[in-house]
Amino acid sequence: ALLTLLMTERETGVNSKPKSHVTIRVTARAAQVAKKAQNTKVPVQPRETTNINKQLKPTASMEMLAPKGPSPIPEDASMKEENICQAFSDALLYKIEDIDDKDWNNPQLCSDYVKDIYQYLRQLEILQFINPHHPILVDWLVQIHSKLRLLQETLYVCIPVSQRKLQLVWITALLLASKYEEMFSPNIEGFVYITDNAYTKLKFELGGPLPLHFLRQASKARKADVEQHTLAKYLMELTLIDYDMMHYHPSKAATAASCLSQKILGQGKWNLKQQCYTGYTQNEVLEVMQHVAKNVLKVNENLTKFIAIKNKYASNKFLKISMIPQLNSKAIKDLAFPLMGGS
Repeated sequence: ALLTLLMTERETGVNSKPKSHVTIRVTARAAQVAKKAQNTKVPVQPRETTNINKQLKPTASMEMLAPKGPSPIPEDASMKEENICQAFSDALLYKIEDIDDKDWNNPQLCSDYVKDIYQYLRQLEILQFINPHHPILVDWLVQIHSKLRLLQETLYVCIPVSQRKLQLVWITALLLASKYEEMFSPNIEGFVYITDNAYTKLKFELGGPLPLHFLRQASKARKADVEQHTLAKYLMELTLIDYDMMHYHPSKAATAASCLSQKILGQGKWNLKQQCYTGYTQNEVLEVMQHVAKNVLKVNENLTKFIAIKNKYASNKFLKISMIPQLNSKAIKDLAFPLMGGS
């Protein structure tokens, strides 16, 4: 009967009406088998049920695995402080906007690895050697950098390199001069000995973290406009001529410049997203902001002769950002007051 029904459905279609001459025939034999199967009762043997409440007798292996003495301390109660902080940080990150999420289609921005890159740069800036530089040299380099229209990164790379290699330049100049004037010029080994073997081999270690790298991330987290980003670059570049700021890490100097530019232009407060992506709170960079405000006050009131950076950012290319009236505001003077000797 079932076979005949299936054949009928195939001929007529599932959704179509059956034709009038097609009938479903059930043979007598099939009817008898179906009736016999209906009247026949299959005896079902009862299965043994297991009492789930029955207690198992402990074996020797179970006794060995069973803890002796009082129960151990719960895992969450014994977590270390750094693990708790990390868990709390992860919970905060879950609610913070991912500023690199929309850059997945741009391979140059490396959105999948950008967070790991910045984490590596922050580790690298701790290990890099701090090279003190003279403001006179920096002021001169800024002028040459502006005339040649070089990239901003070039300036930040040039300054520490010029300090590390300054002795090498002098020694090399002395070697060339001796070869020109001296009858018996000293050999190179003698010059190497004079420099305490500091230049036995040349290492091209120019890939250190730059403040400009961290500033771009801070501006991206803030969704800063061109004016605020340019002002932050000006404030950050003023740190190059301040001998008291050479020991600050690039990330901290960049964060202070970004925070201060936001404060000067009155574009809101330092929020949680900026704190997350820069790694600093506003209180942590307050001291750096005071030094930056001091530098702004010095160039505005002609208290320093190193004004190449101010003149550079007074051009139309940089929106004349160093000439805006907000740089003479009370907020700048209040920040710089503790470092200006009360003047």
